[in-house]
Amino acid sequence: MRTREAKRALTRALALLLSCGLLAAFAQMTKPAPPTPIDAKKAELGGKTWNPDWDHMLEQDIPEPMLSSRVPHDVRRFCPRFYSMNDTDKRVFWAYFFQALAGAEAGLNPQTRVRHRQPEVEKIDQVTHRPIRQEGLLQLTYQDEKRYGCDFDWARDSELKSDDPDKTILRPKNNLECGITILYNQIITHHKAIVTKSSYWSTLHPGTLDHRVFVKQMTNPPEACGLPTPSSPLKEATTASVHEQAQGSAAAR
Repeated sequence: MRTREAKRALTRALALLLSCGLLAAFAQMTKPAPPTPIDAKKAELGGKTWNPDWDHMLEQDIPEPMLSSRVPHDVRRFCPRFYSMNDTDKRVFWAYFFQALAGAEAGLNPQTRVRHRQPEVEKIDQVTHRPIRQEGLLQLTYQDEKRYGCDFDWARDSELKSDDPDKTILRPKNNLECGITILYNQIITHHKAIVTKSSYWSTLHPGTLDHRVFVKQMTNPPEACGLPTPSSPLKEATTASVHEQAQGSAAAR
């Protein structure tokens, strides 16, 4: 009996050690991305910054093909060493990429809502049956639920105030996960470049003012990318340190 109990205790101990080891390895798979210029500026001014929790979520959700050689070659414009980096650093790059995209699209504000009134873009949303509004960090629409299977619920959200942060389309997790799906569709499913006139986002259309805004936010990618950039205080910062700085500034006021 004692031998059996001892074996069971040893088995439980080994299982615990194994699980702890796996958890530690899992935790090492993600890390905060560097801050974009707009993130650092907002921290300096005491504004709302990028939440480092979003880095973790993005890095965990990036699908394997977006870590592979299937990623289009123009990725090297923003991250020259992309193909030779390990998967963890590739995930950090994509977290930074979506932070830059959210900076250019919505100023990093999850509650940003825009209705474009130009005739060429003012269309009716196929889900809401109302004029299209771009919403959230990546400026998405309810009809993306139909197009890309995004986790948006218009029937529920239509009962809430237009700027209620609990709206499914305004929740950062839902919005960013939808953005991953849209970019995956562009660069992996359809084998298109990252910067292309057919991209969902105007900020990825080459030669436009919107694209220049995005490019300015891509000037501080992870060090592993090997992008030659001028020395700057941002090199030593992360989204976590910038977020803490902003919270400290807000508390001091």
